Amino acid sequence: MNGLNTMLAGTLSYFPRWFVKPFARPYVAGETFETAAAAVRTLNTAGFLATLDILGEHVHSRTEAEAVRDAYTRLYRQIQSEGLQSGISLKLTHLGLELDPDLARENLLQVLEAARATHNFLRIDMENSPYTDATLDLYQTCRSRYPRVGTVLQAYLHRTLADIQALGSAPLNVRICKGIYRESPQIAYQDREEIRNNYVRAVQAVLNQGGFVAIATHDLPLIDRIEQWLVQEQIPTDRFEFQVLYGVPMQGKLEQLLEKGYTVRVYVPFGQAWFDYSIRRLKENPHIVGYVLKNLLTSATG
Repeated sequence: MNGLNTMLAGTLSYFPRWFVKPFARPYVAGETFETAAAAVRTLNTAGFLATLDILGEHVHSRTEAEAVRDAYTRLYRQIQSEGLQSGISLKLTHLGLELDPDLARENLLQVLEAARATHNFLRIDMENSPYTDATLDLYQTCRSRYPRVGTVLQAYLHRTLADIQALGSAPLNVRICKGIYRESPQIAYQDREEIRNNYVRAVQAVLNQGGFVAIATHDLPLIDRIEQWLVQEQIPTDRFEFQVLYGVPMQGKLEQLLEKGYTVRVYVPFGQAWFDYSIRRLKENPHIVGYVLKNLLTSATG
């Protein structure tokens, strides 16, 4: 059955959106702010923080990039008015980086001003390697203007430890993830254990430089390994948090982390551009396909 689930997950991108939508539902908090806000309220009630992301990337016009900018500035006001415990994550290609770096910078600074005006946090996501330098440059620009801003570094890239060192000390806020984009062996580790080892080194490097680190992984043994080091080194709990993606099964681990007094934040994506994001998640967690198929068949047969 596992092999069948994997095969089905790999072919879903060829199916129409209406067919894929039931499989995508666990990973995306709907298409509107209202559905996303409901998901965040449920998480907040259970003790979790959130970061909201309007799905999408690689816009094709200045008008489209500016519309995304306006949606994010509006989202900050909506979060504030609804009293949600959530920051925002965004991708720079969604703000026009691929079209014009100056356009992306202009849009990003307007979103940053909305974060400042609402006393909220902004996370600048990392994309694939052609955008790494530009992303870090814009992060540097933003953190010189407002301290409640962070970026993301990917543990599978060879350059990550050097990037951490180059970023210097506080205010330094970095989410460490493994990395999801296909990258060449010339610039990225391909072996899973090498990636895990570099992940641990990256977490340690951020903390040793006086920064705040968001530990974003669903790898349960890796979480245990990092937690053991945090306890051993007596790292204060206000200098790190654990982060996961909305809908990814964690076998009760998140509740265990909360019970230990750790902060846990859930990345909550929403919006109409849910298709590509959901396909990536389903390929990572093909058992979801079997679960949804079983429920659909049960419903159909009564």
